[in-house]
Amino acid sequence: MTIQTQIPSCTWNRPIGLGWDKPYTVRYASNVDDGPWHGMPLGGFGAGCIGRSSRGDFNFWHIDGGEHVFKNVPACQFSVFESGNNATQAYALCTQPPADGSLKSWQWYQNISIDNSQNIGTYHALYPRSWFVYENVLQTQLTCEQFSPIWANNYQETSYPVAVFLWKAHNPTHAPITISIMLTWENMTGWFTNALKSPEVKFRDDGSPVYEYRPYWGESAGNYNWLAEDNQYVGCVLGQVSRGETVEEGDGSWCIATLKDPRVEIFHHSRFNAVGNGEDVWQSFSQDGSLPNYQDESPADENTRLGAAVAVRFTLQPGETLEVPFVLSWDFPVTEFAQGVKYYRRYTDFFGCNGENAWQIATHALKEYQNWRSHIQSWQAPILNREDLPDWFKMALFNELYDLTSGGTLWSAATEIDPVGQFAVLECLDYRWYESLDVRLYGSFALLMLFPELEKAVIRAFARAIPENDDRTRIIGYYLVINAESPMAFRKVAGATPHDLGAPNEHVWQQTNYTAYQDCNQWKDLGCDFVLQVYRDFLLTGGDDVEFLADCWDGIVLTLDYLKKFDLDGDSIPENSGAPDQTFDDWRLNGVSAYCGGLWLAALESAIAICDILQDIRDTQTQKSIYQSWLQQGKPIYQEKLWNGKYYRLDSESGSDVVMADQLCGQFYARLLGLPDIVPSDRALLALNTIYDACFLKFYDGQFGAANGVLPDGSPENPKATHPLEVWTGINFGLAAFLTQMDMKQEAMQLTQAVVEQIYNNGLQFRTPEAITPAGTFRASVYLRAMAIWAIYLVISSATK
Repeated sequence: MTIQTQIPSCTWNRPIGLGWDKPYTVRYASNVDDGPWHGMPLGGFGAGCIGRSSRGDFNFWHIDGGEHVFKNVPACQFSVFESGNNATQAYALCTQPPADGSLKSWQWYQNISIDNSQNIGTYHALYPRSWFVYENVLQTQLTCEQFSPIWANNYQETSYPVAVFLWKAHNPTHAPITISIMLTWENMTGWFTNALKSPEVKFRDDGSPVYEYRPYWGESAGNYNWLAEDNQYVGCVLGQVSRGETVEEGDGSWCIATLKDPRVEIFHHSRFNAVGNGEDVWQSFSQDGSLPNYQDESPADENTRLGAAVAVRFTLQPGETLEVPFVLSWDFPVTEFAQGVKYYRRYTDFFGCNGENAWQIATHALKEYQNWRSHIQSWQAPILNREDLPDWFKMALFNELYDLTSGGTLWSAATEIDPVGQFAVLECLDYRWYESLDVRLYGSFALLMLFPELEKAVIRAFARAIPENDDRTRIIGYYLVINAESPMAFRKVAGATPHDLGAPNEHVWQQTNYTAYQDCNQWKDLGCDFVLQVYRDFLLTGGDDVEFLADCWDGIVLTLDYLKKFDLDGDSIPENSGAPDQTFDDWRLNGVSAYCGGLWLAALESAIAICDILQDIRDTQTQKSIYQSWLQQGKPIYQEKLWNGKYYRLDSESGSDVVMADQLCGQFYARLLGLPDIVPSDRALLALNTIYDACFLKFYDGQFGAANGVLPDGSPENPKATHPLEVWTGINFGLAAFLTQMDMKQEAMQLTQAVVEQIYNNGLQFRTPEAITPAGTFRASVYLRAMAIWAIYLVISSATK
């Protein structure tokens, strides 16, 4: 008999501890490359999160909002003891012993006692759940299911800083087996805040602004642990001696806890040396699965690092099964951006702001975890049960949501003006600023479909920012890269739609346009992206939230007027300037471009539709007339200047013959929103077939996905070009959504599968990059745009209704 773990068939899975022969590596040495050992993140949106890889180590620490730490903490670990059939063994359940020489007395879960051809278990992930299934080492059939309470349209539990570890043990033998499971955790309170309160901003070799993040890693003076217990639960709280009357970033507590059960014995050790040899917990645990029930609340000195341990021991009779829950919670209520700019996290609306509630969060999780898991299953079931969707697509659809947890996510406490708080996800780990509007044109479909109120909160933040002016000047990083003198550019021009909502070292939501790679005030797509997302969010969330449209109306008028100023020849389509002035910000476009021009026309159609909806509460008819005249003049110009009989030319002035993969993004959006076509349908279909053939099939035989821009025969126009010859994951998923929309679902799935396999077969799981190349390199990991895979699902679902 095998244990029934109820693991869906469509998980991403990998043998525990199995490495990668040749994982993708970074294209630019300065980019973040943590290596392939990434697992599904745990933790609620904006609460901080952790990650545990398929070798069993906890190594991903996004506890400080917007800041990234990737480092194994050996004392944060599960271990198992087993005794039965005259054999005893104990393992820390990670296949990689500590590199620093700590915990030498522990036996690590390596493939040492069985034939090398056998797996020692399998890791599975289907966000927000993951599983470790241990095989061929223990006599017990043992599985650990991990999850946090995340499901669609849930604006409370989804914010909680908690992870549930549900252990299921089954005895398949004919004799009793005693099992003990131990969770150890290091007290990392106080570590996760920047020791540099005003870090200097510099330009990296790729022209991106960066600053140093220096956490108080390993500095544990004043930390102490204590036993917490009531009539139902027992655990250890890992906190610190209070450092002042107010709670600062980094202040708070951790908790590890479990459920009392008459069938189990619970042991504890509240203070062991987390970087010693580990004998203080391992000696007793490896002997009989116990701990000495040692309690010591002495604070650590400056040379001490503390761990705490909780173990649960039980005996299984032949054929018996038992489930044992453990919970890890944390309570770090403050996120600080620039020094003195502080926000409380969303979960504090439900647990308070004093940083002392890790125990309350943990015990609440132990009470509710079965309900939480049921909610997750009910949310996922309609998709998992669809027979028309292949398993690899279901796998990627859910797993790409990881970014909502681990993308440096912010979710602030509620206010009167923001009743569900403010929300933001980083563009990526290398471009560390929030909610880049051009990227989220595709990347926000997941948030829109699953958490629409958070999506609207982001768009409202952009609407508030459009009228603002920031006349500080700065150099532009692009010119440093091409070794040219940089002009001085204003940070943010009133009326321009900002590129992003700011960065973790300033004041997110208030100080926008953090990126300085290009002068985003000159971009020709951002204003269009804003208008399209406003109307999309209104229409696809029921079409009845007129207040949302009204909140965004002034921003729509301002940004379209601002963009029209770039129409230098009066043909009612703004021209690209020759500098990279749109989302492909290394790619020069000249004159009317297929990409930006199409977005402009679709944005005008959206604005006209919004005028009709708001006409009873706003004076919109003047604007409607203006937008109609621009649209009437611009549509034929777009055809005249760009259509070449097979596809739309890159632009009207460069003379390029490149086939651009995303040339008809505007047409995709127009059709998605039920607006009139931007281009004739037959031309759109012919262009799509040309794109599919040139950019996908003829680009390395379709192995990698569609390149951004190649010649019709699939060859590069310029072999040294950057963006045109990259495969952008999110653009590919957006293109696949367009293919699906145009009744080319088979082609869409072939394209999507190629990209998904590159990501999930080559060590890029849970850090999906913006770009991959046929050379096996990537750029910009943990990228927002890849959640565009939900656009494919939206179009499929719309077609089947």
